[in-house]
Amino acid sequence: MKLVILFGPQAVGKMTIGQHLAAKTNMKLFHNHMSIDLVSHFFDYGTPAGKRLVNLIRREIFEEVSRSDLEGLIFTYVWAFDLQSDWDYIEQVAALFESRGGTVYYVELEADMEQRIQRNKTENRLQHKPTKRDIQWSEKDLIETYEQYRLNSLPDEIQKTNYLRINNTDIGAESAAEMIVSRFAL
Repeated sequence: MKLVILFGPQAVGKMTIGQHLAAKTNMKLFHNHMSIDLVSHFFDYGTPAGKRLVNLIRREIFEEVSRSDLEGLIFTYVWAFDLQSDWDYIEQVAALFESRGGTVYYVELEADMEQRIQRNKTENRLQHKPTKRDIQWSEKDLIETYEQYRLNSLPDEIQKTNYLRINNTDIGAESAAEMIVSRFAL
């Protein structure tokens, strides 16, 4: 069992790269908005109920997949490096898969703000993430989150054997996915 955690700021390309990676590896993609957008029909993600339900859905998916005979899972996540709770969350998810003999791969994406603002409006993003269709709100949230949190790691901050950082400002999603496949022999 393999778990690829694709992380980085909003609109950096996590889901799109994850789609290409899934096609190249036969792993399943579980992008973070699959749970957020489901719950948003009932509760805003920022509410206690919304957060609880999103976490419950994700935990149950992780539990079942980690026990399954699937090739693996690709999970996307916006990791705030200045929040200990985000570090703890990633460690919990990784520990679950590792406790069942799985291997965890950490792939960090970064891109400049101008590119991310453009990607925030792409057809693929809007098709798969209904809560991002209010472009004005989504762009404002993207900028405010960037100003409020540190969404990329510092040099040598992540000390994992299976770690790759990609600046994909000028790299297409398919090329980035191929870099991941090649680096980790997926």
